[in-house]
Amino acid sequence: MSEDILKRLTETLAARKTASPDSSYVARLHAKGLDAILKKIGEEATETVMAAKDGQNEKIIYEVADLWFHTLVLLSHKGLTAQDVLNELARREGVSGIDEKASRK
Repeated sequence: MSEDILKRLTETLAARKTASPDSSYVARLHAKGLDAILKKIGEEATETVMAAKDGQNEKIIYEVADLWFHTLVLLSHKGLTAQDVLNELARREGVSGIDEKASRK
């Protein structure tokens, strides 16, 4: 089910890339460019941290959803998909985080 949601969101975000900025929030973000998308991700990351510090689970879920959404907008903007990220997570599965990080150096 969650992969279905990610697939549908990925398709919707791809379609909105070419939509009129007047008709879609996502299209507006794409039109403003990478810096605007990154700014939103930064804002949502900060709000996620603040929600976690407050310890309110519903607020954490809400803010993480916003963060994930805007991250998906970034992926779309760069021609990438949620599946690309899922593939990377699958590649890392079963690999020590320490070992995986060391392999990037």
